[in-house]
Amino acid sequence: MASKMGDTIEQKGRWYVLGAAVLWGTTGTAQAFAPAGAPPLVVGALRLLVGGLVLLLIAVARGGFRGSGRWQLWPTLIAAGSMAMYQVCFFAAVLRTGVAVGTVVTIGSAPPIGGVLAALVNRERIAARWVAATSFALSGCALLVLRGSDLSIDLTGIFLALGAGTSYAVYALASKQLLRQHPPEGVMAVVFCLGGLMLAPLLIGADLRWVAEARGMAAVLHLGLVTTALAYTLFAKGLQAIPVATAVTLSLAEPLTAGLLGLLLLGERLTPAAGAGIGLLLTGLAVLALDRTPVERRSSYEQI
Repeated sequence: MASKMGDTIEQKGRWYVLGAAVLWGTTGTAQAFAPAGAPPLVVGALRLLVGGLVLLLIAVARGGFRGSGRWQLWPTLIAAGSMAMYQVCFFAAVLRTGVAVGTVVTIGSAPPIGGVLAALVNRERIAARWVAATSFALSGCALLVLRGSDLSIDLTGIFLALGAGTSYAVYALASKQLLRQHPPEGVMAVVFCLGGLMLAPLLIGADLRWVAEARGMAAVLHLGLVTTALAYTLFAKGLQAIPVATAVTLSLAEPLTAGLLGLLLLGERLTPAAGAGIGLLLTGLAVLALDRTPVERRSSYEQI
């Protein structure tokens, strides 16, 4: 009975992370509908501040801070700093090397970095199934994001994108440690409020008149409420039940969602490369999402 319950919890964890990634995939579309004068770094700062405040209200209402014990200082600061650094590195990378290359390097680097860090720090197994699923998903991600793009290779931009991917992996690892002792609502509230405060100086002297426009307000609220507060709450719930490496790879549903929304809402064309990318991404995600073998019972022959 306990074994079956553990299987169910782990399966739900995978779907929680997939749900979060689908919501993250709406970020680009929301930014596309924002007013032209919305600077990406300012949008990132507002996203964390709005999301952090909403998560704080939810955590207080649900008692997310009751009986949770003493907060570990370093994992908390590392998680918040990593999330703030992700915003800065990613948007700076996109500005230097273009959306296509910046996105694929950021998203593509996070799963292998997350897998290695989780194996080193948390002693999580690197299973053959995870390697195969990640390979399929990363190949699909590259085809989907880089389809028909004029590549702009800027070494500084590449390093910034790698920094963004590393920041996301470190965030997941530090959050996993906090989630062992605290409820998801409390962890996300603390991490995002701190991360938002770290980015608050970016708002000093910034032109925020675009936020008062209907499109600007809608974009900020969507990014803060949906792609941050709701999405990261789902991600935290999923991260409680599955390994960091699996969670980071399942997050590749984000570019899949973004690509499909681009086709449906932004008038982008489905090229053969994009179609192949979607197929490979779906294959990789399905390999992990439908895996019913609990982590703790995976035999040694799956390790590499």
